[in-house]
Amino acid sequence: MAKADIGLIGLGTMGSALALNIAEKGFKVAVWNRTTATTHEFAREAGALAANIVATETLEDLVAAIDGPRAIILMVPAGAPVDQQIAALDPHLDPDDMVIDAGNANFRDTIRRMTELSRPFLGIGVSGGEDGARHGPAIMGGGDPAHWARVEPILIAIAAKFEGSPCANLMGENGAGHFVKAVHNGIEYADMQLIAEVYGIMRDGLSMAAPEIGKRFLQWDEGRLSSYLIETSAAVACAHDEATDGPLLDVIVDAAGQKGTGRWTAIEAQHLGTPIPVIEAAVAARNMSAQRPLRADLAERFGGVDTLDISVETLEAALTCGKILCYAQGFDMLRAAAVAFEWSLKPEVIARNWRAGCIIRSAMLDDMAAAFEAAPETTLMAAPYFADILTETIGALRATVIAANGAGLPVPAMSAALAYFDTMRQARGTANMIQGQRDYFGLHGFVRVDSGAMDQHGPWADD
Repeated sequence: MAKADIGLIGLGTMGSALALNIAEKGFKVAVWNRTTATTHEFAREAGALAANIVATETLEDLVAAIDGPRAIILMVPAGAPVDQQIAALDPHLDPDDMVIDAGNANFRDTIRRMTELSRPFLGIGVSGGEDGARHGPAIMGGGDPAHWARVEPILIAIAAKFEGSPCANLMGENGAGHFVKAVHNGIEYADMQLIAEVYGIMRDGLSMAAPEIGKRFLQWDEGRLSSYLIETSAAVACAHDEATDGPLLDVIVDAAGQKGTGRWTAIEAQHLGTPIPVIEAAVAARNMSAQRPLRADLAERFGGVDTLDISVETLEAALTCGKILCYAQGFDMLRAAAVAFEWSLKPEVIARNWRAGCIIRSAMLDDMAAAFEAAPETTLMAAPYFADILTETIGALRATVIAANGAGLPVPAMSAALAYFDTMRQARGTANMIQGQRDYFGLHGFVRVDSGAMDQHGPWADD
C-alpha cells in the first residue's frame, strides 16, 4: 500500500473535517486520535473517501504510515495539549520531519516552539469553522518559506477559493500566521457585536420582530454589507422554533461564549500600543453578557429602555461605517505587529486571503486589498474609496449612537467606533492636559509646541 502524503492528529470536529477535505482532494492522509475507537469509527464513516484514509492505532504506526520527509498536522486544543502531543510524537520522528500546529494557538507559543524544537515547524491559522475545514477554509501560515513550500500543494488544494484564487498564504515568519488568525478573530468579535447592537436597536428600540429583522439583514446582504456574518445573522433571525412556535432567536440565552482569541487580540494591542477600541468593546460586551443575574437585578432597579425614532436605512449606514472603522483598526494593528516582530506581513495579501472560507469574508475585502495595494502604509480610513464611504456614513453612525444613548440602549462597539473616529480626526487633542498633569505630580516632562524642546517642566518644578 502506498504511504500517506501527510499525517493528522486529533479527530475532533475540526480535525475530522480537515482530514476529509484532504482525502477528498486526492491526498492520502494517515490519522491518529488519542481514543482508538474514534479513529476507526472515523475511517468507517468516511464512505468513498476511506480509500485515502489510513487509520492508525499508535503514534509509531502513524509515523510509519507517512512518506518521508513527513509532515504531521496537529488538531488538538491550544496550550499545554499541543506541547504534550509534540513531546509524545517527537521521539518517533526523523530530524527532517515537520510538525504543523493548525489549532488556535497563541502566537507567542508558536514562536517559543519554533525556538525550542530542532525540527521544521509551522503554525497555521485555519478559519471557517467546521464547514470551512471540510469544504475550504482560509489558511494563514507562519514559518520558514522552505517549510511552507513542502506542504503548500496540499494546503492550496484544501483551501477556499475566491474566483479561482486560493485563500492560503504564508503570512510571514514564525508566529505570524497565528497572529493574523488572532486579529481575524478580533475583527470577527467586533463585527458580530456591531450586528448584535443593530439587532438590539431594531428589537428594543423599534419593536421589530426577529423575522422582520432577518428580512432586513437579507436585504442588506445584497449591498455593501454583503458578508458571511450578515448572511448568518439573517438565517438566525429568520429561524423558527418548533417548541414555542415562535422565533428561535427569542429563546436563545443572551450570554455569549468565547474561546480567548479575541481577548488575546485586545491584550496584544495594548503591548503594541495600537488602539483597537471596537474590538476591545466587543470583548468587554461578551464579558458583560455572561453576568445575567446581575443584569436582571439592575434592570429591576433602574428600569428598561425607551423606544427611539430612527430609520433602518440609517442603521444600515451606521453599521457600514462601524464595520470599516473596525477593519481599519485590525489592519493598523497588523501593520504595527509587522514592525515590532519583524514580520513581512502584507495587508493586501491578508485581505485577499480573507475573501473566502473564513468567518469575516465580506464584499468589502476586495476593495480593501486594492486600497492596500495602492498604498500599503496608509490606514484604511485615509484610503480614498473608504474615506468617501466614511464621509457618507459617519453622520448615520453619530445619529445612531446619540439615539441609542438617549433611549438607554447599549451600543458599546458603535460608541467606541465613533469615539475612535472623532479622536483620530482631531489635529490637536487633549493629551496636553494629561502631560501637564503628569509633569505636575511626577515631573515627567513635556514637549513644547512652539519650540519642540523636550523634557520641559512647568513652574511647579521650582516649588
